[in-house]
Amino acid sequence: MALSCAGALLMAAPAMASDPTAVHPEQWPTGGSPLSTDPALEARVSALLAKMSVEDKVGQMIQADIKYVTPDDVREYRLGSVLAGGNSKPPEQPFPVATQWQALSDAFYRASMDTSSGRLAIPVLFGIDAVHGHNNLVGSTLFPQNVGLGATRDPQLLHEIGEVTAQELRASGISWTFAPTLTVPQDVRWGRSYEGYSQNPAVVAQYAAAVIGGLEGKPGTPRFLDSGHVIATAKHFLGDGGTHDGKDQGDARISEAVLRDVHGAGYPPAIKAGVQVVMVSFSSWNGVKMAGNKGLITGVLKERMGFDGIVLGDWNAHGQVPGCTNESCAAAYNAGLDMLEAPDSWKGLYKNTLAQVKAGVIPMSRVNDAVTRILRVKMRLGMFEAGLPSANPLAAKSAEIVGSAAHREVARRAVRESLVLLKNDKAVLPIDPRKHILVAGDGADNISKQNGGWTLTWQGTGLTNANFPGATSIWAGLKAQVEAAGGSAELSVEGDFKQKPDVAIVVFGEDPYAEFQGDLPNLAYRPGNDQDLELLRKLRGQGVPVVAVFLTGRPLWMNREINAADAFVVAWLPGSEGAGIADVLLRTRDGHVAHDFHGKLAYTWPRNALQIPGAIAPGDHPQFAYGFGLTYADRKATGRLPEDPGLVLSSAQAGVYFTRGKPAQDFAVRLTGANGASANMLAAPANTADGSLRVAALDYKAQEDARSVTWSGGGSGAASVTLVAPAALDIDRETNGDVLLVTTLKVDTVSAGDTSMVGIGCGTGCDGWVPVGEQLAALPKGQWLRVGIPLKCFRDAGANMSKVDRPFEWASRSASQVSITNVSLGTVADRTLACPVHKDKP
Repeated sequence: MALSCAGALLMAAPAMASDPTAVHPEQWPTGGSPLSTDPALEARVSALLAKMSVEDKVGQMIQADIKYVTPDDVREYRLGSVLAGGNSKPPEQPFPVATQWQALSDAFYRASMDTSSGRLAIPVLFGIDAVHGHNNLVGSTLFPQNVGLGATRDPQLLHEIGEVTAQELRASGISWTFAPTLTVPQDVRWGRSYEGYSQNPAVVAQYAAAVIGGLEGKPGTPRFLDSGHVIATAKHFLGDGGTHDGKDQGDARISEAVLRDVHGAGYPPAIKAGVQVVMVSFSSWNGVKMAGNKGLITGVLKERMGFDGIVLGDWNAHGQVPGCTNESCAAAYNAGLDMLEAPDSWKGLYKNTLAQVKAGVIPMSRVNDAVTRILRVKMRLGMFEAGLPSANPLAAKSAEIVGSAAHREVARRAVRESLVLLKNDKAVLPIDPRKHILVAGDGADNISKQNGGWTLTWQGTGLTNANFPGATSIWAGLKAQVEAAGGSAELSVEGDFKQKPDVAIVVFGEDPYAEFQGDLPNLAYRPGNDQDLELLRKLRGQGVPVVAVFLTGRPLWMNREINAADAFVVAWLPGSEGAGIADVLLRTRDGHVAHDFHGKLAYTWPRNALQIPGAIAPGDHPQFAYGFGLTYADRKATGRLPEDPGLVLSSAQAGVYFTRGKPAQDFAVRLTGANGASANMLAAPANTADGSLRVAALDYKAQEDARSVTWSGGGSGAASVTLVAPAALDIDRETNGDVLLVTTLKVDTVSAGDTSMVGIGCGTGCDGWVPVGEQLAALPKGQWLRVGIPLKCFRDAGANMSKVDRPFEWASRSASQVSITNVSLGTVADRTLACPVHKDKP
């Protein structure tokens, strides 16, 4: 496909037909499996199918999550597949190593092959989200997320990444990955944008074949799906990157031509490369849920494109099809899905599907087609002959293979090639490593942050550097090369220094997130929180040349930060090999450039916070065009960029309610005494009329950037401090995931038995409270910590999360004192509190 930018195609696309949901398969590209029909294999499939009972067949059509299914369940129900979701791990192993995954995989395999009950032995498939390396395996090689790989424009590198990922998966006893993601994001407000290689469908199409070839091997050769390769999954079919307003699981309101030419571009090359599974999206196209769209699944994917593998549903996505629930969805099977991902609903789905098949609601011809496809893929993988997953030759050498030096070198090269240089005024880069270099910012020595979501946990949060043996933080990579060259390096997150540096490298950016928890209302970077900007300005104001290294899953409006730095490098989410950044930023000891900048933007970079990259019209120029990326040979100064964001930067839009001791714009702080009398706090210090609550200003990192809150413990009721929003907030969607209400606080005086409770309010008589006193009493005194409470705790305690007018309340009857500087929604906390049984407000 000859296309310089997806935006050009979108602007030229014809208007939608009178029926925007009509599918015209004849207008889609033809294709077909590259595997010539193997009569012997097909005969084996047919022979086995003929022996299977209807119960056996229905079991094959269901995939359950390891958190909710046991090997005994697989033995009884003959399930065709199990998966390990983002937070699902082997029992009692939150951070599993290869041998622990092998043991679990062996247990499920043995159960599926048990014929003692008279059932047939059909090996169970085990799938997992290995989306930037084997990211659920401790010690594995973690590659840059796809948004960074798109900047490399290097299909051969993608092929090698696929090969390494396959080997590390096999070493852990797993033979199926839910990758690659072939989405073509057009609105990077979408939280899954970093899973997409580019807004340009031509890049996605080219990468599809490359990475699938690495994962599966070349069709028609002995290496295809051999013991060193795994099943790949093309996802999410179709249009997930084109949903309205960048909403996850949303609606792609686009023409069939755009759906085909932009969002469908990766599927024909994926099928031609031999992909064995296609996963169907949660999303909709012009109001029709993909999981129920027979025209696209059967008419286009299976019949027109000739896909002969497994069509898999996403996590309970079938439950969103009209007339369906998570436990019952004949419509999805009849639309063409062969296997439904029913992680926690599998048992009810099995019962209802079996009844629907017996009643003819799901025709037996549809069942036989689905099971034929499932058996075909299992036989192509050689599962009936392979034996235990731990018997794989790579599994026996897992200690040598997982995170090997050779694998890490591929990842380090990927980091080098993915870096995009947006600014390099006065040739600050490359840096002489013999100088004194300050490394600052909260991303400098934070391997979790440099990896992002889908890393050891679903959201990629709750981790420390110790969880990544063998990995290298950006700071560690810089320090090693600087000291080897004879220079000196100093680490300070806050940018303080003992010796004035010759140059400062400031590493900062987005905190980890996954799926809808990363959705944004606009492209402003941390609106209302200028901490990173102030760090850049502080260092530059001290006469220190500043190099900004930005960690992000997407382009964001960064003009102020770019202006505040002498050089600006987009490092995306680089993975485990932080040393790859030092390779490019630093000269060699003898002054040479070992590695120049290579990366080019795979997404346009917005000029303001409202400019959506994939939808930029001709003449409405972005700040940096698609394909932009400087090298060391470029000497032209970037100049000062405009700092108008195009909207009022409201911290509340980004879920920041209280920052640096002050409420978000138009928010109020209300103090309520133990006698029930309330008043808004206009300035600090302040206190309630009855003296039961006092608030004073406090210095944390800057003058009066925190507030000390003291309860006297007197009076008959509870005294409280409340943040009141100017209008009701809808945070119901965030409640469905792992989003936390995060308070950055210091426990000064909280005793055992303290009655403190944190609440969220939603109008008169509507609130939800979580007791926190005893848990706070157990925290270290006098230490600033980010303390998180899952939003779902407040929902479960009775709060209506779709109309929140008081996003934070703290009430207590006890004598206590805490200091608070920040209250916000987030996914990262130093401590996450448990949700005790609901209690009423104290």
